[in-house]
Amino acid sequence: MRKSLALQAELIEEFGACVMDVTLDCEDGAPAGQELEHANLVLKVLLAGIESARSAIKSIVPRIGVRVHAIDHAAFADDVRIIVGGAANAIAYVMIPKVENAADVDAAAKALDAAGGAKLPIHVLIESSAAVSKAFEIAAHPRVQSISFGLMDFVSSHGGAIPASAMSAEGQFTHPLVTRAKLEIAAACHAHGKVPSHCVVTEFADTAKMQTAATQASQELGYTRMWSIHPSQVRPILEAMSPKLQDIAAATDIIALGADNHWAPASFNGHLHDRASYRYYWQLLERAFSTGRLRTAELPAALRAFFEPALPDFAKATAS
Repeated sequence: MRKSLALQAELIEEFGACVMDVTLDCEDGAPAGQELEHANLVLKVLLAGIESARSAIKSIVPRIGVRVHAIDHAAFADDVRIIVGGAANAIAYVMIPKVENAADVDAAAKALDAAGGAKLPIHVLIESSAAVSKAFEIAAHPRVQSISFGLMDFVSSHGGAIPASAMSAEGQFTHPLVTRAKLEIAAACHAHGKVPSHCVVTEFADTAKMQTAATQASQELGYTRMWSIHPSQVRPILEAMSPKLQDIAAATDIIALGADNHWAPASFNGHLHDRASYRYYWQLLERAFSTGRLRTAELPAALRAFFEPALPDFAKATAS
């Protein structure tokens, strides 16, 4: 946990943005029978990490969340009472594993509210076919900020009907039931303005496989974030999911063109652009900022007003 927080601070310093979240884990991180002790340890590390980050980073707020046990686990209530009750104002989000439907999100939200976390966003982990069938319902819940796909639990929930190879870096992109589940989750998230977060790659020592998987998740399946399980995976994920420099340059020119034309249709390099494509390239620049690929000072002076002091909403900027 402490190494992850140190890496987050290092990357904030390097990129000038919080380019990775740190999720302190109570579910798989706690030794069996020591869930209470682990929850108290998570709280201690969380508070120390936030205090250290605030003193070192100043203007950039680090994003530190916590994954608690599932709502039907005996340790769930203690996790929420100890961690949310002790650090609600410091936590960026709470992840709830093994969510099956929107009613589970309601139950989790009620528990967070009772512990003092009424404004905390919920990140959901979908891990079964039944939950995948409810992905749109879950994504529509107002407290849900992000949905992640639990690959290994999803495969094991099929009782051997899906081979173990579907949990590998390559196999998880070729097995139809797995890719169908991933696509359903991504589509549900984008339909409701939520963040789809791709599952892990367990071959943590192979950075080439990691970057290939992250590229596929981003370019083929529509995922905008991805889980890492080892510090060596963070940079390959960031590289794969960040806009390329040539795309940033084109987006800058196209947005400048749109602004000059008051967002009316205009031609750029022989291609017609209108509000739909302006919106696309605006969002590309937003991703460039959030991944540390672009800083406001690097924009042409005419565009800086759009992106200072905070990234505005495109629909408002282009409203007629």
